[in-house]
Formats: sequence, structure tokens, C-alpha cells
Amino acid sequence: MKGILGTKVGMTQVFTKSGKLIPVTVIAVEPNVVTQIKTVETDGYNAIQLGAVSIKEKNSNKAKIGHTNKANTSPKRFLREIRGVNPADYTLGQVIAADIFQAGEMVDVSGVSKGKGFQGVIKRWNQSRGPMGHGSQYHRGVGSLGTMLPMHVLKGKKLPGHMGNVATTIQNLEVVAVDMDENVILIKGNVPGPKKSLVMIRTSVKKGEKINDTEELITYVEELVEDAKEEVNEEPIAEDTKTEE
Repeated sequence: MKGILGTKVGMTQVFTKSGKLIPVTVIAVEPNVVTQIKTVETDGYNAIQLGAVSIKEKNSNKAKIGHTNKANTSPKRFLREIRGVNPADYTLGQVIAADIFQAGEMVDVSGVSKGKGFQGVIKRWNQSRGPMGHGSQYHRGVGSLGTMLPMHVLKGKKLPGHMGNVATTIQNLEVVAVDMDENVILIKGNVPGPKKSLVMIRTSVKKGEKINDTEELITYVEELVEDAKEEVNEEPIAEDTKTEE
């Protein structure tokens, strides 16, 4: 098990050299710092705590500053634990970068979903509406609230209410590419949360450290350079038209 904290940038698409289009989510990954190591002997379970996004000391407090000083790093805005790791593989203050993952790995991405506000049962629970005719008198209602015998609303009844803004995880997503120059990870498909929100990328619980075969992506910079070289090679050499008198 391994993981890293990142920020969701947004979605885009990439192309393979075979012409396949892949929708991806771009996740910006600043270097994470191991701010604490927990073991069974000291804490009852194995875990590491990662810190991401540095902040000024004036915007922190003494407890947080003292905690991060043990790892010889600046105060962090986000601190998150990753369980199931081997503490022997990490050291206090160790810096973890985007290259902890590679293309083809399967990961689980956790975040806080977008808040939708107060919604009805059709949007919130995907229920069907009633007939829209004028005599129906039932269009978007919640339906029967109770049965004959209990004579009260049963526990767990799907009703209107607050939708979204909950912690959620999407499993078995594939890492398409890792760009160390831009410090981003491209993950196939969508991940939970709005733009600029914090997400956690971890090794897939179901797939483990399985690595799939990946196709080579088109890099437009390389293509432009190759096209420019071909144009230079194809350009005819100008002959000297001057004649001696």
C-alpha cells in the first residue's frame, strides 16, 4: 500500500499513437512529506501521516508547528493518514513525489464529492416522476410515506434532503501517465470532488499493485519537432545564381 495527496485540476483528454482517445483527470501533486510514522507497538496500527501544501507559520498554531518541526518541515495545510503501509519503508521527513506511481497502476481515489444542496427524490435517489397530465395531481412527489401496518414512516425511507458533499472513493482507476516536469498524475476517468479540491491517491484495495500494459501517448512537442525537421530536410537548397563577369 502506498499513496499521495494531490489537488484536482480538472479533466482533459489524451491520445495514444494508435488513435485511441482517453479521458483523464489531471491531479497536481506537490511533494508530500512524511510527518508521522505510526506502528503497532506505539499506536496499535501501522500507518504514515502525509503533509501537503505548505503554509506560513503565522497562519498555523504552535501545536501544528511543533508537530511538523519533528519532521524538519514547514507547517502543512493538509494532514492525512494512510493505513496498511509498511513503516519500515518510510522515514520521518521523507519527501514523496509523483513518481511513487507509474503508468498502468490501478489506484483508488478518495475525495469529498460536489455539494448539490437540498434536492428532491428524483434527483437525489433517481426515482421516477408521476404522470404530467393536468388531472394527475401527482408529478414529483415522494410517494407513500408509510404502510398500513406500522402506520409510520419506516426507517431508511428515501426522502428529499441534502445531496453531495460527502467523503467518497472511486476504486480501480488506472494511472495513464506521470509527468514529473509538471508534477501531475493523469488518471483515467473522473474522480470525486470539484476543481482545486484535495484528493488522496492510494494503491487499489481490490487490484493491489497490478500494472497493466499501456500504450504510448502522443506528445505534441515531439511531433512538432519531428515535423519541423522534416520540413527542413525537404526544403531545396538555393543555388547560387551569381555569374562571374
